[in-house]
Order: sequence, then C-alpha cells, then structure tokens
Amino acid sequence: MSENSMDKPNIVTCAAPVNIAVIKYWGKRNEELILPINSSLSVTLHQDQLKTTTTVASSRSFQEDRIWLNGKEEDITHQRLQSCLREIRRLARKRRNDGDPGLDSTGLSHKVHICSVNNFPTAAGLASSAAGFACLVYTLARVFGVEGELSGIARQGSGSACRSMYGGFVQWIMGQKDDGKDSLAQQVEPETHWPELRILVLVASAERKPIGSTSGMQTSVETSCLLKHRAESVVPSRMAEMIEAVQRKDFTAFAELTMKDSNQFHATCLDTYPPIFYLSSVSQQVISLVHRYNRHYGETRVAYTFDAGPNAVIFTLQQHVPEFVQLIQHFFPSDTNGGQFIKGLPVNSASISEDLKQAIGLEPMPKGINYIISTKAGPGPCVVEDPTQHLLGSDGFPKKTE
Repeated sequence: MSENSMDKPNIVTCAAPVNIAVIKYWGKRNEELILPINSSLSVTLHQDQLKTTTTVASSRSFQEDRIWLNGKEEDITHQRLQSCLREIRRLARKRRNDGDPGLDSTGLSHKVHICSVNNFPTAAGLASSAAGFACLVYTLARVFGVEGELSGIARQGSGSACRSMYGGFVQWIMGQKDDGKDSLAQQVEPETHWPELRILVLVASAERKPIGSTSGMQTSVETSCLLKHRAESVVPSRMAEMIEAVQRKDFTAFAELTMKDSNQFHATCLDTYPPIFYLSSVSQQVISLVHRYNRHYGETRVAYTFDAGPNAVIFTLQQHVPEFVQLIQHFFPSDTNGGQFIKGLPVNSASISEDLKQAIGLEPMPKGINYIISTKAGPGPCVVEDPTQHLLGSDGFPKKTE
C-alpha cells in the first residue's frame, strides 16, 4: 500500500433525528453519567424536515481530535464530547482485545476530525443537542467498528440524545443502577405504526433560550418539591398510560397526556426557585387556541407540548392539519406568504368558518410565529452513502462552502 493512500482519511457521514418528548425528562440523579430522575417518552421527527448531519474522518496524519459545528470550530475538550469519544474508543479496543476478526484495528489510535451541521436553528428549543450527540455517537461507532447498544453512550452526551438513537416512539427507561448501565432507550413502536399522526413545530423564536436546560434542571432538582412529587408519583403511571395510548393509536388519550405532562413540566419550572419561564405570551396564546379549538368541536383534535423554550409542538391527525394551520395563520398573521410560512410536508389550504373564529375569540398576535415546520414521525439514525454529502473534504477538513 502506498504511503499516500495510508494517509487518506477514513470518512463516514451519518444523519440523526430530533425527538420531541411527550412525557418529559427534567432532572438528573447523576450529573456526570446523565441519569434521569424519571423515565420519559418521545416521538422521533422525520429527518426530511429536521436532522443533524455529521461527518467523521480518522487519519494517522491528524495531530489531534477536532470538531466543527455549523461551520465554526468548537472546543473538543468539552466534557460531554470527551465522554462519547472515550466510550466509543474503549468499546473499539475491547472488540480488538476480544479478537474480533472483522475489526480493522489500525485506525484505533488515529485522531478524528468531526464536522456537524443542523438543518434547523440550534438551541432554539428544538432538541438540537439530542440529534447532535445521537449523530456523533452513531457516526463514531461506524468509524471505529463498534456495534450493539449505543443509546447509553449517546445519553452521556445529552440525556435526550439516547432517544434519538431510534425512530418512531421511544422510551428512555430511567434505570436503577448507580453505574447507569440500565438507563437506556428502547423503541416502543416504529415510525410506520401510526401513519396518520402529524406534527407541527410552531417556531415562535429562533433565538437562544434564556436559561439552558442543563442549569435549569439542576436548579429544579435542588429547589422544586413538585419535581420530586412528579418523578415519584406521577410519571410512572403516565408512562404506562402513554405507551398504551401509542400502541392503541388512541389519539384522545395520547393528546391529553401530552398536554398535561407539558403543563406539569412547566409548572415545575415555575416551582423552581428562582422560577424559570420558558413559555412566552405567544406560547400561552397557542395553549388557549388549542383548548378553545378542541372545545368547539367537543373532542380532542389537537395537542401541544413545549420543551425548554417557547416553540409549540403540535400533534394532530392528518385530516385536521389544513384547518388548524389556517387557524394559526389567522391568529398569528405573518409577513411571509404561505410558501415561506409553512416548511416541510405540504399542507392543503382550507377555509375557516366565522363560527370557528368567533368560538376561538382571541386577539390576533401579528408576527407571533415566524414559521411552521410540518412533519411526522420518522426513522432513527442512518449512514449517508453518497460521498458528495461528506462535510469534510478528502484532506479531512471542512469543505469550503461557496
């Protein structure tokens, strides 16, 4: 083998999804290992609309590990990045020491260059760290020839990242062990299970959230009695009910549990001392609109959930999407025309009756919502086979974007 080809980096690119929790994770019992105080359940969103793409290159010519996020070089010594790198390399060495013949062990000592981009705003309350760490771990595992259970490693990057290792409906089982070996994600149902389910992300602001979730949840654990009650007395039965609602495709049960759990999560933020406010006046208006809409029809057609930020995530069934989107456009009038306002899966236009407008009876909030991402449940991480999609060039450095 020529000296030159020995130095050519081994390059792998993968993509991973965002997930939205419907039973929320908030609070750790172990900061370092990222072990939660309660189990949680999420829906993986489709990568056609929301994803992180990561390229990892390894080469013996690299002097050190390096990482670029959304075009900017970041600090690779970040503790959570180091945890993921260390764990994957440890498993790769273990495979080599166990004498796995299928493993090319020459690359185990090589340094890596990592380049990652999101196709959505980072840190705007869309779980960017979840997709990011899931993608990092999945790609590193491919580069180093590591197989098997990876959600426990992704968890050490960002708790909710373990749920982005699977598609469809996913639970993160909190586990009991001190070493966290049983705190893992598990698929409840695949993304094909409930094809009528639709998800609308109402992006209220693409700014960074005022208090990051890591520091926010720590303060909650230290100061909120409600959080302790929630983890011990509320979530266990809610998890069982939610899994059953998903398996039965019972939208009413799924929707009501989703809204109640979102509200309780934000109540624990309010019960934190000093209190944390993630919801904005726009968020509160969306909550009112959903309840009035459901009341008008005498059934639960739409549900909301909010993470640690002001963006609403709406769950509904396919047949209700056009009318509900029209309602959002009416009560949150925007400067952008329909094409720019709705991104993702196409939405048919619909008209809304005067009767419905009056039943909602809210004051419109111009420019309250920047845009809507229309999506559905989707698959877990995957390898991107097309080499033109690599984010790193053949030299192992970020490709120059024109």
